Amino acid sequence: MANRKIPRKFAFQWGRGIVKEEASVMTPYHEPTIQLLEYVSGERAIRFCSYERSRFNRFPLIIGEEHLDEIGRAIRKNKELRRLMKRLVS
Repeated sequence: MANRKIPRKFAFQWGRGIVKEEASVMTPYHEPTIQLLEYVSGERAIRFCSYERSRFNRFPLIIGEEHLDEIGRAIRKNKELRRLMKRLVS
């Protein structure tokens, strides 16, 4: 995983806040990443994104089946992100 500071700020047209937690895995092609975003309003969201050579990519996240276990381990290291991700499958 690239050495990105956590937490760090983000800003969208509709709001700003911090990237509070992040889980990612390096593949030969890109770095699939799942982030816990916390807006200044207190709202939280999960962003599925990707980086390539430390640059944010603006295309849909694709994670190969061979990398699912590894990104799963990365998610488990992030308490709040793990809790929210569990809600997707329960």
